[in-house]
Amino acid sequence: MTPKDTVLSGPGASADQLAVRRHNLSLVLSHLRQSGPRSRARVASETGLNKATVSSLVAELVGRGLVAEGEPERGGVGRPGQSIGLDGRHHVAIGAEINIDYVSVLAMNVQGEVAAERRVALDAAHMGSTPVLSQLATEINELTASLRAGGASPVGLTVAVPGLVESATGTVFEAPNLGWRRTSILDDLGALLHDPTYPVRLDNEANLAALAELAARGADEATDLLLLTGAVGVGGGVVTDGQLLRGGQGFAGEVGHMKVQPDGKRCGCGRHGCWETVVGLNALLARAADPEDPVRNPSLDVVQRLEEVVARATAGDARTIEAITDTGRWLATGAGILVNVFNPEVLVLGGYFAALGPWLAGPLEEELPRQVFAPEAGGCRVELSTLGFSAAVRGGALQALSSLFADPTLVDAAPTSAAAEEGAVS
Repeated sequence: MTPKDTVLSGPGASADQLAVRRHNLSLVLSHLRQSGPRSRARVASETGLNKATVSSLVAELVGRGLVAEGEPERGGVGRPGQSIGLDGRHHVAIGAEINIDYVSVLAMNVQGEVAAERRVALDAAHMGSTPVLSQLATEINELTASLRAGGASPVGLTVAVPGLVESATGTVFEAPNLGWRRTSILDDLGALLHDPTYPVRLDNEANLAALAELAARGADEATDLLLLTGAVGVGGGVVTDGQLLRGGQGFAGEVGHMKVQPDGKRCGCGRHGCWETVVGLNALLARAADPEDPVRNPSLDVVQRLEEVVARATAGDARTIEAITDTGRWLATGAGILVNVFNPEVLVLGGYFAALGPWLAGPLEEELPRQVFAPEAGGCRVELSTLGFSAAVRGGALQALSSLFADPTLVDAAPTSAAAEEGAVS
């Protein structure tokens, strides 16, 4: 008997045994997530659980729709064992985002695959919270209805917002570019979602995007990462030693409000000279196009507008190239400050910065050594996000999934079949 299989007795033993079982269910499910399909015997060997315990745990995970039988595992000695792996058919986690000019929703199954995604252009900055939440709820309700029709149930929802959020209370403390201050949104959203049985959480969009970037790179990639998300505002997600840096009150990462230009333009936060006033998307577009130009119309999809900017830059349009170059200089100024402070292995450009990466990344990497005190920019390299404007919703779905992997009993078990109970250990 291994330490993880300890038998408990006496007062409180029943509750303790339930806690141990939840822990072991999480251990097996998380191991399959990290290592991929394998036989019960390999799971037992790699986790330290005994084979009988693993068989029982797998039967329960199958009953909860989290694990399924796969192909026989080849390459071992003796009779090949039946592999088991994550089952992506029955449960999904939802990530949602409210941004300045769109709302978006994404569903991810337990295998980490995107099951569905929607994004709608919306001039959220000029609408107020009630119609924005109504539109977001419509997108979530339609997406979840479609998923339920296909047999998949949501297990959790995380909503991303650009600004300071109090996750514990579901309150947007301050989101200057949306014009929201001390806005409690989760109660209102819950009512619009018809009081869902699954948990609903709130978090900062840059933090969630950073989690998605970290997951996309895997455990063996950079664990010290700085993500800069470029939209109308500019957010930062800081990962140190593989962990997201949230700060004492959870407000870390508001890099867009660093003052880089004393007596500069007034920011949405009320201060002057904030970094996002010179590198935010609106600042770039104001340099690149006249007010009546469609690329400056926030009711149009942000991706389509950026595609037009890219097309103009590719064609060599002088005004567009000059606007991007000017933005790049300010980007290097702020990025240099952050690299000096955090010394990340990799600086990831997300959002619109990634869309304009061919014009921004190279010059930024050349400029960083002049901005950073440590030699060779402290070893920091510049990379472009491949997640586009879905990074925050992916991070939201991943955060919602994390609760399920921590406690698989959050989803109900179907009646266990005799076949599942008799799953052989091989």
